[in-house]
Amino acid sequence: MTFSIHGLAVARGIAIGRAVLVASSRVNVAHYFISNDEVAAEIERVRVGRNAVVDEIHRLQRTISHMGPKEAPHELTALMDVHLMLLQDEELIQGVKHWIADRLYNAEWALTTQLEVIARQFDEMEDEYLRERKADLEQITEKVLAAMNGKASPMAHATLRSPRRAAQQDLLLETTVDVPLILVAHDLSPSDMLQFKQSVFAGFVTDVGGRTSHTAIVARSMDIPAVVGARMSSHLIRQDDWVIVDGDAGVVIVDPSAIVLAEYGFRQRQGEIDRGRLSRLLHTPALTLDGQKVELLANIEMPDDAAGAIRAGAVGVGLFRSEFLFMGRNGNLPGEDEQYEAYRRALDGMQGLPVTIRTVDIGSDKPLDKAARDDAHLNPALGLRAIRWSLADPDMFLTQLRAILRAAAHGKVNMLVPMLAHASEIRQTLSLLDHARAQLDKRGVPYGPLQLGAMIEIPAAALMLDVFLKYFDFLSIGTNDLIQYTLAIDRADESVAHLYDPLHPAVLRLVADTIERCNSRGKGVSVCGEMAGDIGFTRLLLGLGLRSFSMHPAQILAVKHEVLRADAGKLQAWARSVLEAEDPAAAFAA
Repeated sequence: MTFSIHGLAVARGIAIGRAVLVASSRVNVAHYFISNDEVAAEIERVRVGRNAVVDEIHRLQRTISHMGPKEAPHELTALMDVHLMLLQDEELIQGVKHWIADRLYNAEWALTTQLEVIARQFDEMEDEYLRERKADLEQITEKVLAAMNGKASPMAHATLRSPRRAAQQDLLLETTVDVPLILVAHDLSPSDMLQFKQSVFAGFVTDVGGRTSHTAIVARSMDIPAVVGARMSSHLIRQDDWVIVDGDAGVVIVDPSAIVLAEYGFRQRQGEIDRGRLSRLLHTPALTLDGQKVELLANIEMPDDAAGAIRAGAVGVGLFRSEFLFMGRNGNLPGEDEQYEAYRRALDGMQGLPVTIRTVDIGSDKPLDKAARDDAHLNPALGLRAIRWSLADPDMFLTQLRAILRAAAHGKVNMLVPMLAHASEIRQTLSLLDHARAQLDKRGVPYGPLQLGAMIEIPAAALMLDVFLKYFDFLSIGTNDLIQYTLAIDRADESVAHLYDPLHPAVLRLVADTIERCNSRGKGVSVCGEMAGDIGFTRLLLGLGLRSFSMHPAQILAVKHEVLRADAGKLQAWARSVLEAEDPAAAFAA
């Protein structure tokens, strides 16, 4: 039966494919595709793990057979019988084999996928006793996974690879295709998204998240349709369901009819045609109709993303999110040499164009590790994050500063400091930077000059611009956090997503004042938040005097198209009227 789920549109376009449910809250395992040659070995890994658990239960049964009823009550014996029955259940066995042999899932992924399938069947049972057996199924699955742990596949830490090309006649698509996959999850951490960047997934759906949550940001950088904040999607969508992700409207359609599928298939092809037209602008200079030069920069997460930035026509990197080098490492932070090589690779990839490296911005919705939830504080977004975290660990921060300085010997490097709010933090940061230079001097290690910048993402920073402009060469407006902190909302919380308003008068005034003050002082200023890549705001930002935009590479050509059609001089009066309006949204739409 066809039904739709509504969420938040965060990455445009249409994706159609089979649902893949991952990142179950029950168990956390690696998800990757295997090759045909690995199928037998993966099935064997599951068989060996299952047999190990069966043998363990048999040993326990033999032990309790010599005990009295007080030491080994009847319920314990019955429980072990249930576990044995579940382990030998044909549906579980054949289901796991199906996911491995037909879908080329790794063993752990196949086992947890079949767990999801059977667990839902238990949820739908009317008999309470049978429903409660789901917990037993989860327990024996975890036991099998633990037994398999010592026999981990050599691919256990690999990124997702393309599945077998399965030519099959599908009645809905009415053509022979490789079946696209749609990732469906309760939530995905930034490190999860980083792992999936080179994956085969055609779209994403998550239960939670906001338009500027980092799941959404990385999805946009992958240039694939995504819907977040879709509430119960991971419970309503079943493994292998056909799903349409409408990233334009924020709608997920499950089990679509042939007519609906045909309509969305047409829209999908139309979107590809539109992207093809934009590609003709690749080598066109970003100039407004009145001859104003506009700088279009790229936001990247990893060094290898530089190649995509070049292909998109970026004239530099306006934001290298260095925290992605730190995530998902179980506390084993990257050393100086590893970071230096990463920054140098980004410079090499940009072919001599400037690279702005933001110092590590860990905390809130970007934890170091997937499981590292900050439950000790009521609101981690207001806690020890970004520069506060760096200053709290000077040795770690000095390591990063030395790596950035060393990379600057190989090209033009700008360093950007996030979440500054106090003059004391500015002075501490500059003092540590001097100390890092002294350490490199003492070691005789070469390093280069840096242009220093600060993020304006806290209202306090926007209200003390004179101090910032005294110490820094340029400023970069992080609109995502600036909106969050100005309006006192959690930008990753879909329940308050409707309050996230870039056109709020207070937000616009802070953005406009920062741009104006930087321009009047001859200091560089850019916007690197999501407003920069949203074509709905391009004309407004141009009218406010912005000439440097930093965004995901996938958004550059669309923004360039808007720039080429704009007359920046004529936009000034309109932008001023929006800024001064009591209801900026109404003036903006007029």
